Amino acid sequence: QVQLVESGGGLVQAGGSLRLSCTASGRTFSILPMGWFRQAPGKEREFVAAISRSGGSTYYEDSVKGRFTISRDNAKNTVYLQMNALKPEDTAVYSCATVSGGRAWYPTLGNKYDYWGQGTQVTVSS
Repeated sequence: QVQLVESGGGLVQAGGSLRLSCTASGRTFSILPMGWFRQAPGKEREFVAAISRSGGSTYYEDSVKGRFTISRDNAKNTVYLQMNALKPEDTAVYSCATVSGGRAWYPTLGNKYDYWGQGTQVTVSS
């Protein structure tokens, strides 16, 4: 299976910034769309951001628009999530995900993604 590994999480104060990275392991035979999701304690998994194969199309959950930016470096098999102006309500485990090759892409729907990373904890203190 495709393996994804996230990094960059940590503890920051409100208003601070973090940059998350997600790197695909092994050889990739095609460049795939990628998404970021998060899950806070006691809450359902929530869509955060997604990016198309070329990087030309991006999608954001309303609460992070203007604060978070998703980007990718296909030469490095890596997707990034730049998070600025962090709020305590952003505290969650953040996971990256991708879809199987040849499958339709539904950017915001977590149950349509096929491969997931282990997640990285982001904690924002007030």
